[in-house]
Amino acid sequence: MREYHGFSWPETTGLFQPVPLGIAGVALFLTGLLSLPKHHNKEKQERQENQDGSEGPGLAKSLLLFCYSCFLKPHSEDSKKSQQSALESFYASQAGVYDVTRKALLKGREDMLALAAAQLQQKASKKDGYGKMKRIWVDVGGGTGWNIEAMSEFVNVPEFFTSIYLVDFSPSLCEVARKRFARLGWTNVTVVCEDARKFRLEDYEDGLPSGQGSPARSSSSSSYFEQKRPEHGGADLVTMSYSLSMMPDYFSIIDSMTSLLAPDGIVAVVDFYAQSDVDIAYRNYTGGAVGRHINYVSRTFWRAWFDLDRVNLEPARRDYLEYRFGTVLTANLRNKTLGAIPYYIWLGCHKKPFSSSSLPHEIIERIDALATESPYLLPADRRPSNVTSRLTRAIERTAPEIRSKAFDAAVQNLSANLPLPSFFYQNHHWRVYYDDRLQKHTQFNDEYIYAFTWEDSQVDKKLLNLGPDDVVLAITSAGDNILSYAMQSPARIHAIDLNPSQNHLLELKVAAFTSLPYSDFWKIFGEGKHPQFRSLLMSKLSPHLSSRAFQYWLHNSHIFTSPRSRGLYDTGGSKHALRIFRWISYLFGCRRAVLDLLSASTLQSQRRIWKSRIRPALLSRLVSNLVVSSERFLWAALGVPKNQLSMIEADHASMTSSSLSNKDSSRAHAIWHYMVNTLDPVVEHTHIAESNHYYLVCLSGSYSPQCHPDYLSPAAHKILSRTGALDNLRIHTDEIDEVIARIMPGTLTVAVLMDSMDWFDPSSAAAAKQVMKLNRALKMGGRVLLRSAGTEPWYIRQFERHGFRAKRVGNRVPGTCIDRVNMYASCWICEKVENLRPVTPPEVAEGDIMI
Repeated sequence: MREYHGFSWPETTGLFQPVPLGIAGVALFLTGLLSLPKHHNKEKQERQENQDGSEGPGLAKSLLLFCYSCFLKPHSEDSKKSQQSALESFYASQAGVYDVTRKALLKGREDMLALAAAQLQQKASKKDGYGKMKRIWVDVGGGTGWNIEAMSEFVNVPEFFTSIYLVDFSPSLCEVARKRFARLGWTNVTVVCEDARKFRLEDYEDGLPSGQGSPARSSSSSSYFEQKRPEHGGADLVTMSYSLSMMPDYFSIIDSMTSLLAPDGIVAVVDFYAQSDVDIAYRNYTGGAVGRHINYVSRTFWRAWFDLDRVNLEPARRDYLEYRFGTVLTANLRNKTLGAIPYYIWLGCHKKPFSSSSLPHEIIERIDALATESPYLLPADRRPSNVTSRLTRAIERTAPEIRSKAFDAAVQNLSANLPLPSFFYQNHHWRVYYDDRLQKHTQFNDEYIYAFTWEDSQVDKKLLNLGPDDVVLAITSAGDNILSYAMQSPARIHAIDLNPSQNHLLELKVAAFTSLPYSDFWKIFGEGKHPQFRSLLMSKLSPHLSSRAFQYWLHNSHIFTSPRSRGLYDTGGSKHALRIFRWISYLFGCRRAVLDLLSASTLQSQRRIWKSRIRPALLSRLVSNLVVSSERFLWAALGVPKNQLSMIEADHASMTSSSLSNKDSSRAHAIWHYMVNTLDPVVEHTHIAESNHYYLVCLSGSYSPQCHPDYLSPAAHKILSRTGALDNLRIHTDEIDEVIARIMPGTLTVAVLMDSMDWFDPSSAAAAKQVMKLNRALKMGGRVLLRSAGTEPWYIRQFERHGFRAKRVGNRVPGTCIDRVNMYASCWICEKVENLRPVTPPEVAEGDIMI
């Protein structure tokens, strides 16, 4: 017997444990229940309806019954000390009020169901006979059947699922479930009161793999001992809702789930947890760690508190779950209603595929080939012969190092019998594997700099004129330019950014194209706000996002939903510049003038408002000296690094007369002069409200139906929302050098570097090394498009020394616009005209093809 604050509790050894709270938390629990919004599920707050249709006790009586059962009721001792009798001793008196009293405690169940339903619908949409296909769901530890009824919020349960099996070991809870489904009239649900370790789906469903005989159908003891559970089963969905943490023998339960799950099925789990970063420090397969760390004090408190009631929050349960399956999505959240109890939602699949056409090494080889532009897209044992075989041998011998980091990680995991990184289990392979624990990624503190792109897509389109054979490499930024290139349907686009959050933003846009109608797409990215964003993220967007991107946007969903938020375009590092501009406009009393500028119907009226009411404040020497010329402001708000700032200062110094004072040749004057040359021509020559969305979004915080980026048009949505329209996209989270070093030589046709070359130190050899790598990766005639804050960038000479012919295609003359952004002083195209001398490995034999 075990003492629980003055009363006895029977020791149990079975599968499931009750879910009471420790007596120390009863006040906290009651407070949480009573603080539920009155409008939320009003019917259940006013009365608890029994499954046979009669009215049960009201909320107050339900709470009293719950407290009595959990904290005061003496529990009878069972002579056999069986798990089932212990469960009955606890649940029998409160089974009828279980659901209403767990509403506040068991958070995240609806979210888990929404994510699971979204995954199933995504998989079903790829198959023929969507409405007729067989679909099976097993709810392990399903209790009263609340999960199954709640699933009706996301799918039509009687039609979507052919068969549903609720498996639980408590007769009282199972009886409540039977009454529930009788009331609902759902004949496709079977309630199985059984130890979940012994449940065999093949005993209820025909045509499923059953191993070597089934003990339920064989009386032979020899056949019983020969029984081997199959590697996979027929369940499309297996769920566990707050039951894993209550299982003493959780190893066998998790192992048994693999034989329940269909080859392409989904496992969905929601439960409590308490872990630290140390627990997953050396694992690349857990799907990301956003919000996973719990500090020592909280970790110790929650583990001790839950342990009083045999609810186990030790890391091993979740760790083993993630080891036995591949991670599709994961999220770490807090139950703020009840003292921020940590809980997680996890979706997984088999750690290896079972389809004969999709063996693990074939998937890895294909993803590797797509990331590296390898000309051989088939695994080694299926390569063609003759001339093509000679070509592949030559490639292997001349460039054996051409493998993606995804390939390296996959090989390492397979050799250790670990699941592959979660990127391999996504429905789309847009995102290329990266290690999110590296300092080069964490330095950005989970924040992107740009919420919108500062390169003129119309100019890019005219200069590049992309065709179906082009292979494009470009910096991601906010992804607007990437989507503009995608509308031109090149063969492949490699989007690169070292900041993971910039790529998360692009992933969100790509997922939205794939899953949302134009009206929702416009609200999120046109207006920058959507009150239902979190719901859309769960039910529509999640199947199209990598686990890391999903976690990021779940954690930051308030950007789109919070009434206090100004929306998407008031986020990121660049928000500081926008907020300072707003502060300046209020300080100088010209906020009204900004609104008038945005509503100006003609270019003439726009010029007048700018010159008389806004320019005197924004371009004042006071603002330039105190704010804009600050190196910290230029980097944090505008993304201007010190080397680029030096180029601006050098250009200014070369243009100023020796007769000017030191004050006029200072950094503040250089920045002021650069701003004048940027902003004055923009106002003079472009109508912001009608045709210059780059400045419209800065001033108003959103786009308009008349003025927006190319990708936000209905026509673009029609093009990019087609099935497979974005399958040519690969999103790399890494340095440019790292990516192009792992791309097959001579495969790129276009590289768009924006102003990234401005960041190099002129005294370093880094720029020359990158130019040489670009030469190696580009085809003959391939082009590099770049912009610069300098009129004659020093690194252009490096291109000319290493096989390129450089041509300036844009030059910002004072008083004119180089493009609608007008932020850069020059624009260049460097065309590859010469191959650099290759290094020939000595092992290449005569007669083999040289690359």
